[in-house]
Amino acid sequence: MVLMGVAVVTAEVSAQTPPILPELRPADVRYTRRHHLDDPSDFAPAYGTRQEWERRAERLRVQLLVANGLWPMPPRTPLRPVIHGRIERDAYTIEKVFFASLPGHYVCGNLYRQKAIRGKVPGVLCPHGHWPNGRFFERSEAEAQKEIAAGAEKTLEGARYPLQARCAMLARMGCVVFHYDMVGYADSYARIGNQDWQIPHRAGFADAEAELRLQSFMGLQTWNSIRALDFLLSLPEVDADRIAVTGSSGGGTQTFILAAMDPRVRVSFPAVMVSMNMQGGCICENCSHLRVGTNNIEIAALVAPRPQAMTGADDWTRDIETRGLPQLKQIYRLYGAEELVNAKYFPFPHNYNQVSREMMYQWFNRHLRLGWPEPVREKPFVPVAPKELSVFDDQHPRPGDAWDAQRVRRYWTETAAEQMRHLLEDRERYCQTVAAAWKVMVHSEMPRQVQETGPVVNDRGEGYRLKLALVTRPGTGEQVPVAVVTPEQARPRGTVVWTHPQGKSSLFVEPGKLVAHARRLLEHKLAIVAPDLFFTGEAMPKDKPKLFPAQAYHKDIPFAGYVYGYNRSILAERVHDLLTVIRYAEQLQHGSVYLVAFGDAGAWALPARALAGDDVALAVIDLAGFDFAQVREVYDTRMVPGALKYGGVAGLLPLCRQTVLVDAPELAAEYVRAAPAVRIERRRLEPMHLVELVLQQMG
Repeated sequence: MVLMGVAVVTAEVSAQTPPILPELRPADVRYTRRHHLDDPSDFAPAYGTRQEWERRAERLRVQLLVANGLWPMPPRTPLRPVIHGRIERDAYTIEKVFFASLPGHYVCGNLYRQKAIRGKVPGVLCPHGHWPNGRFFERSEAEAQKEIAAGAEKTLEGARYPLQARCAMLARMGCVVFHYDMVGYADSYARIGNQDWQIPHRAGFADAEAELRLQSFMGLQTWNSIRALDFLLSLPEVDADRIAVTGSSGGGTQTFILAAMDPRVRVSFPAVMVSMNMQGGCICENCSHLRVGTNNIEIAALVAPRPQAMTGADDWTRDIETRGLPQLKQIYRLYGAEELVNAKYFPFPHNYNQVSREMMYQWFNRHLRLGWPEPVREKPFVPVAPKELSVFDDQHPRPGDAWDAQRVRRYWTETAAEQMRHLLEDRERYCQTVAAAWKVMVHSEMPRQVQETGPVVNDRGEGYRLKLALVTRPGTGEQVPVAVVTPEQARPRGTVVWTHPQGKSSLFVEPGKLVAHARRLLEHKLAIVAPDLFFTGEAMPKDKPKLFPAQAYHKDIPFAGYVYGYNRSILAERVHDLLTVIRYAEQLQHGSVYLVAFGDAGAWALPARALAGDDVALAVIDLAGFDFAQVREVYDTRMVPGALKYGGVAGLLPLCRQTVLVDAPELAAEYVRAAPAVRIERRRLEPMHLVELVLQQMG
């Protein structure tokens, strides 16, 4: 099918839902507001205590790590740093650096150090952002004069080389500064003949397999920042208790993401990036799961109570003082540290100009305890020609073992598989790790309670009572249509959650007449709850929903992270709804809850079963031969970014309590051994036989 111009591959039954039941269509907010980078989720904190916020913060940090492909954290392989080519300036030096963040991927940059270092000194990371040529950014003299005339800069050298100006001044102030390349910028990429050396910016991570394994450009860039911090801390003069990071634009994204994820960052200053508005336009600032249910302001709040300041400009950050900073102060106030967060708008175009830099110097001077007299003013400096900053020369050529994107991805795949095997040695730890990942990947877990909303239709047929209702998680605006069928003459001894691609209409062969396998359950005094999960049955809106809205920025770049970075995938929405329905079935208080899934619905039911734990006494799931490796397109309705990283269908088995899998694909033996409560049937079974399995297992 095609939704809003985006092809959606589906393996599901496409027939129209037959008009068997009275219509009860949901008014579900998910069909009227789908988020994207120009319209992210809101952040309106209302935490009464620090402990409430910290519970949310812990979940959000896991979300960031999962999204970036860093859960669990990959092994830190040797950096093998090369430092050479010292350039002398009056009070500081500049050196050329490259190191291996992965065995075949190199991070390049320049190291600025004060000449007269005494004892331990602060370390500062400086990611550069999307300035032309990155670390080598250079304005023409005419452009620089315009900056001076506008009041953005005060010196010609600062106006022409604002990135160098920042590093030089911080070194003068006593910091060790590492200014490093984004992937595909400056020294980190070259086209040699007809071959790429390393990875061009935005290339190599946009296909379905990359999504299924959570291998993203942003993940690589985030990993490079973590390893850059490792490098900085490996220098003997750097004080681990005084580490800071600052960058602007895309470098601002790297700044607050690193500070949110890595507690080693003690002070941060993301410039012209953090806001409630546009979240970052490039694929290096987006990845699946990153901002589902959150936005950059809340992510920046994870830094609390560590000192953090930021600037806004005449761009998407212009309202930072009134919409962003107040929410950050609410979080910092929970720590009694409201003064440790600040933001200031300056009326200039998108920038990291001298006005903004001097605010940063003041912030770092205070919180890194640099001891400079205030106000801190930027000193003149002698810039270095960009070609002289390059880390490679005849004596230090580009390493011949550098990897392209495919080789990086192969290494990640092999490493993740090894990590999963290692986790399986401790089943409890495995379940904690993988369950946490799946909660992020479907952005859901069992709700504490649900409720009926809207009209309720009551009816009866031959030997049964029927109730039609809409079920919601309070406060979400979601509505899941359900049909509840109960035996007419007996109190139910249990409830079966009936999961089918055609939803609740699959209970009937014609109006009023139940299918034989539904009648079989009623004969055994079992109630049935049959939902129309997201985009099935009556949950399929009559009007075409805006599931994949186009954003204004970088809309020409095809990348699934622009969709799944802000919204659940369709399969994840169905898992979320199924967890809602399982809780609803439990609240009916008809005894234990059982789950049966038919055909294509098995792909939705298995993750739900894994996350439902003891809330489901038994599940019988027809997988119809499905595994996530069959997903070939990023908008396949069965896509769950990350599913293959965590073992696919097999990886879910150790999380499952009493479960029978029918028509299962070939599954890796180590996962099967770790799932003693799962029985596997390779053969196909008819729906009646699935129901008989439920009855047999119940005893």
